[in-house]
Amino acid sequence: MDFFIIDGAAVIRQLLYDPQNPLLFNNGFFVYFFFLLILFYYLFREKYTIRTLILSLFSLYFFYKASGSFVLLVIISAVIDFFLSNLIYKQKNFAAKRSLLALSIVSNLGLLFYFKYTNFFLEICNNSFNAGFNPLNILLPVGISFYTFENLSYTIDVYHGKIEPEKKFLNYLLFLSFFPKLVMGPIVRASDFIPQLKKPYVVTGRDFTEGFYLIVTGLFKKVVISDYITINFVNYIFDAPSLHTGMECLLAVYGYALVIYCDFSGYSDVAIGIAKWLGITIPDNFNSPYQSASITEFWRRWHISLSSWLRDYLYIPLGGNRHGTFRTYINLFITMLLGGLWHGASWNFIVWGGLHGGALAVHKLWSGLTKKEDKSSSWWGRILSIILTFHVVCLGWIFFRASSFDLAFQMMQQIAFDFSFDALTPFIDNYSSVLIMIALGFVLHFLPASITEMVKSGLERMPLVGAILVFIAFVAVYAFFKTAEPVMPIYLQF
Repeated sequence: MDFFIIDGAAVIRQLLYDPQNPLLFNNGFFVYFFFLLILFYYLFREKYTIRTLILSLFSLYFFYKASGSFVLLVIISAVIDFFLSNLIYKQKNFAAKRSLLALSIVSNLGLLFYFKYTNFFLEICNNSFNAGFNPLNILLPVGISFYTFENLSYTIDVYHGKIEPEKKFLNYLLFLSFFPKLVMGPIVRASDFIPQLKKPYVVTGRDFTEGFYLIVTGLFKKVVISDYITINFVNYIFDAPSLHTGMECLLAVYGYALVIYCDFSGYSDVAIGIAKWLGITIPDNFNSPYQSASITEFWRRWHISLSSWLRDYLYIPLGGNRHGTFRTYINLFITMLLGGLWHGASWNFIVWGGLHGGALAVHKLWSGLTKKEDKSSSWWGRILSIILTFHVVCLGWIFFRASSFDLAFQMMQQIAFDFSFDALTPFIDNYSSVLIMIALGFVLHFLPASITEMVKSGLERMPLVGAILVFIAFVAVYAFFKTAEPVMPIYLQF
C-alpha cells in the first residue's frame, strides 16, 4: 500500500518556484501544467470571461514557476499601463496627454534600466571617473525586455490614436502575461492579440496540425540540435579560443550561428504552436534568416517581432529616411546600436548592434549606387550574396557570444592568423557527431518552403495514431541526444 502514499511535501516543493529548475517548455513539469490548462480551457471554452481568467491565472503561475516573485513586476506593469492608457485616451489637453505618455515611457524604461543596466552604468562611472561604486546585487527578471516593449508599443499606439485602450483589465493582463510568449517573445502588439480573446474558441484541423508541427520541430531544433552542439563543441572553443586552431574557431562560429538560430527560433516555434492550440495566432518570428542575400533582408527574417518594433517605434520616430541620405544612415546606426543594448548590458552587445547598423547603412548606400534591390540579377549572384551576408552575420555573432572583448579578438585572431587544416583528420574523428548535427541543421534550414508545406499536409491527413507515433519517435530521439547538463535558452537572459 506504500505505493499509493503521496509525499505531500514533495508535491508542494514541485509546485513552488525552483531557481535551479525554472519552468520552460522543455521541462517535464510543463507536460502536467499544459494538460491541466487545456482541460480547464476546453471545459469553459464557451464562457469568454472564465476562459480568459483561466488562461491569465495559468500564465501568471507559469511565470511564477519560471521567475519566482518577479511575477509581481508583470502585474504591476499591467496595472500601470492599463490605467495610463485609458487616461491618455480620455485626455483632451495635448500637454497633459503627452505628460501621461512620458510617465508611461519613464516607468517602463525606468524598471528596465534599474534591473538590466544599473551595474553597467556604475561600471562606466567607475572606469570613466574612478568613482568607486560597488555593484548592486540585482537579479534580472526573466522576460522584462519583451513585456516592456509590449507595454511601450501599446501606450504609444493609444497616444497616436491607432488603437483604443482595452476596457477590461483582465484582457490587458492576459495580453502582457500570456505564457507562450512571455518569457522570450515573440514581441506581440495589443492590436493583434486582444481582439482574438473576444472571439469564439475555434481550433481547426489545420490549426492543430500546424501547432503540432511547430511544437515538435521547435523542440527538435532547441533540445536536440542547439543543445547538443552547444555542450559538445561551441562552449569548448569560445571559452578558450587561443587553445584551438583557426579552423576549429571558424567552425565554432558556424556552429554558434546555428545554435542561436535553433535555440531562439525553436522556442518561438513552440510558443506559436502552443498558442495555435489555444485558438490564438502569434506572428512568425523567423523566416529562414540565413537564406538572406543582404543584411537588410536578414533583419526582415531574423527576430521579426523585434526588428519591426525597432522600425516602428525607434527608427521612424528618429526620422527614418525622411531627412536625407546621411541622416538615414545615422538613424539606422542608432537604431541598431540601441537594439544591441536591448540584448544586454555589455559593450559586446553594443559592438554587435553597431556592426549591424553599419552593415545596414553600407547596404543602403550600395543599393542606392547600383539601383538594385535585394534580389541579385542571377542565381549565382544571389548565392554569393547569401554567403557574404552569412559571414557578416557570423562576424557579429563572435561579439554576441564571446564573454569579453579579449576572447572575441582571440577568436578572430586565430581565424585570421592560425588557420590550418593540419589537424583536420583528428578533428573530424573527435567531433564527427557534432559535424553531422551542424550539417543536418543547415540542411533543414535551407529546405524549400514547399517541402515544409508538404510535411504539414501529410500530418493533417495522418490519423491520430500516426501523430502519436511521430511524437513517440521524437521523444526517443530527444532521449538519445539529451544532454546531462541542462542548457538554458540563450534569450532567457534578455
